[in-house]
Amino acid sequence: MTSSFQASTFLQTYQTEIHQIIEICKRLHQRNMLSAADGNISFKINADFILITPTGISKAFMKPEDIAVITQKNEILYGKPSSERLMHLEVFNRCPEAKAVIHAHPTTAIAWSIARPDLKKLPSDCLSEVILATGDIPFADYARPGTQNMGDVLIPFLPEHKALILRRHGAITWGNDLEECYRGMERIENSAQILAQAVALGGISPLPADEVAYLYELRKKIGNILL
Repeated sequence: MTSSFQASTFLQTYQTEIHQIIEICKRLHQRNMLSAADGNISFKINADFILITPTGISKAFMKPEDIAVITQKNEILYGKPSSERLMHLEVFNRCPEAKAVIHAHPTTAIAWSIARPDLKKLPSDCLSEVILATGDIPFADYARPGTQNMGDVLIPFLPEHKALILRRHGAITWGNDLEECYRGMERIENSAQILAQAVALGGISPLPADEVAYLYELRKKIGNILL
């Protein structure tokens, strides 16, 4: 922690943002997208101050004083920040408009990455909601947790994609606020569940090619936001 950083004053100033992080963690836990000490959430106040969840603590039962504070240069100002923070910082460094990042472990989405290593993305041409709400949900290559490689594997997809599945690990979303990120994470898992059930019922089938093209054009008009 830097000697000039007044933690108590800072945490009091941004208590609204901290409580929102805690609330999002609880919602993710209730949806079975966070368990034990898994996952991490960050919110960028500015380049000098980024709130991020701590390492080694169950996020669903986190207290405000557990939150950590880092800079965009990976300087630790307060607390024990997530060991996977380099992934968050890669997003903030490559996507200037990013204000928040969520990394969670949506079970069905992860299962797709294990069962279908041949896929480059979740089969978006089967579901209009995937195209309209996210554009595509690509699979990023596996990276060893806690390493810079977790950020490196995101580079080919940034800033175009705001919702990604991390092979054999989890998923990540980023956006203009925490609610956008949360919507994206819900969308990833809900879409993965629908597609998995379709496979179990007999298989998946794409929409007609002209309809897929129409949906992608409509997505362009909506803009790069997670719905």
